[in-house]
Amino acid sequence: MAGRFRERIKRSLADANLQSALDANAERRIAVRRKAFASMPDVELLRARAHAIKADVITNLDSYVVQFTNVLMEHGIQVHRAQDAEQAVRIVLEIARRTGVHLIAKSKTMVSEEIELNPALESAGLRVVETDLGEYIVQIRHEPPSHIITPAVHLRRADVGQTFHEVLGIPYTDDIPTMTNVARQTLREVFLNADMGISGVNFGVVESGTLCVVTNEGNGRMVTTLPPVHVALMGIERLVPTLDDLALMLALLPRSATGQKLSVYTNLIHAPRQENDPDGPRERHVILVDNGRSKIRQSPLEEILYCIRCGACLNACPVFREIGGHAYIGKNGEHSSYPGPVGSVLSPALFGICEFGQLARASSLCGACKEACPVNIDLPELLLRVRAGKVEQYSQDKGSPSGSISAPATKPNAPPILALGLRLYTWAAVSAWRFNAAQKMAGIFGHLGKWVIPSRSGQGSDWLHLPSLTGWGVSKDFPTPAPRTFHERWKEIRSEKVFSVNTRVSTVSEMTSSAITQELTGDNMVQMFADEVIALGALFTRCQHQDVVIKVLEVLAEQHAEQLLAWGEQYLPDGLLENLMQHGIEVIYPTTETKDGSSKVRVGLTGAIAGIAETGSLLLTGGAGQPLLASLLPEVHIALLHEKNLYPSLGDVITRQELRKSSAAVIISGPSRTADIEMTLTIGVHGPGTLQVILISDDAKQMVASS
Repeated sequence: MAGRFRERIKRSLADANLQSALDANAERRIAVRRKAFASMPDVELLRARAHAIKADVITNLDSYVVQFTNVLMEHGIQVHRAQDAEQAVRIVLEIARRTGVHLIAKSKTMVSEEIELNPALESAGLRVVETDLGEYIVQIRHEPPSHIITPAVHLRRADVGQTFHEVLGIPYTDDIPTMTNVARQTLREVFLNADMGISGVNFGVVESGTLCVVTNEGNGRMVTTLPPVHVALMGIERLVPTLDDLALMLALLPRSATGQKLSVYTNLIHAPRQENDPDGPRERHVILVDNGRSKIRQSPLEEILYCIRCGACLNACPVFREIGGHAYIGKNGEHSSYPGPVGSVLSPALFGICEFGQLARASSLCGACKEACPVNIDLPELLLRVRAGKVEQYSQDKGSPSGSISAPATKPNAPPILALGLRLYTWAAVSAWRFNAAQKMAGIFGHLGKWVIPSRSGQGSDWLHLPSLTGWGVSKDFPTPAPRTFHERWKEIRSEKVFSVNTRVSTVSEMTSSAITQELTGDNMVQMFADEVIALGALFTRCQHQDVVIKVLEVLAEQHAEQLLAWGEQYLPDGLLENLMQHGIEVIYPTTETKDGSSKVRVGLTGAIAGIAETGSLLLTGGAGQPLLASLLPEVHIALLHEKNLYPSLGDVITRQELRKSSAAVIISGPSRTADIEMTLTIGVHGPGTLQVILISDDAKQMVASS
């Protein structure tokens, strides 16, 4: 490893504050991920199917990109192709100049980090504000993100409190809800006044031209709904062929990333604002970014393009959990946009093995990253290929002018003494008798060496302390070589145990259907939906049609509210709005043009096209009479759902025609939330902090529950 990389690692290991922050993040992320996947049947089969979907996409990427582009253009979305970072930045600047942009609100996008978009826009005189809480914190600290999912994972609450005190001028506090509320108030003005919103794209669906953007805080909805211009940055590999495939990916991504069955907001975008739409941007642009991805397809690292950016491999990696994201730097000190195991493959592939190849050595090759990967990427194998220098393609040189490329690596990416050791190991490993003989000799050395070479840990019978020139004497002990070969030990184990292989073959439909879902009918489905809604931190009530007015008035009274943002009466129970107005409630129909005034109204009332029992989620579509702002701007959101529109699973609703026909739609799973400061869950960020779900039943049975 290069000297700067070593120094950064040593500094990270010596930082007690960082170590405490990283430990807390990893432990909680792993625990919630394990719990989330426990409720999912046939996990390994689903991972295998997701892997196959991504393999198909990468193999046929050129065709899929063309199909996707054509569908987007048919919907009125303007599509741009960017071969490299410079071209992608230039396209954003051209759109900004043409539309008179001064203020840009950004939601989290790793592609923008990769192409270094913010510095370029700021150099052009534009104000760019990150709106994800974690991204906002590191932006005002002038730091890069340290984690794909949790950008400020390296900070403690006191660090954030001091930053807010110094930069925002508020009295110092380390109370997380207070700091979150300060960020909400500060960024609300940015959302309302931004001329352009920039987002990433988690998935693009080829068959429907859907742009899927997932977020928990609500900032992703804000930047794709409020500004008059929306620009989506998307790596060309982020495609899935069908909406069914999207349903699978949405079941895996949030579970892996944050331990949720679904993220709070799953935004499904199809078009810019149409003639009768009350809200949404007049222009939508998608920039399909290559930036070296096409070349990776032709290399031994092609599988890294299957990544869905969940960050699970970072949380599982014992090395990342000790050094953090800021330690992943190039040979010349340049920060790697992608840290952890995925970054240790992706950065060398995109930006050159000469500069970033050393990152692959920051791995124990324990396999935890592969076990955590929801699409079953063989990260240890890819890391070994980077180490061995088997990157048989020309990588784009991040530090060179646009279009320049670095020569393909032909030598092992390792220090000379280690490279010699690898060649000797290869010579022994390719022959069974040489390998067995070498292992027996190593075992004898280990048996003798443990008596003469002291271990730093004091347990000489298990570990050897090798000379520092090997690289293992600096910070690691080396396990004593085993005196017996693996095959010798395997024969004993095999004779003692009986192994069975599960040969069950599942069809695709079997893999994507849940046994519990098939049993959901009637009250069972209602009960599951209610339980899930409450588990998400929302409120749930079931009532008959004639009682809806009373329930809504009760919520308004609790909130001391006399105004209401609402959907049109044709999408709500008959006579509801008229009855509310008779009780003195002012009903407002929000539009993009009235967003400033609407943002001050504390309660919003909407219907819901469908409910999802398995996740406690609601599907809302936009369009005439259905302003998405009513479910986004207020602090309190009341959602009305007819029981007949309740379905077992996400797969049952994501292909509905109402969704495809809308300019934009959203699947809502609970109130907005964040855990960007010390992994402490805080309810209510940019979207509503209270969600009241009222399930309208026509039968005589009643169930009322609330959290």
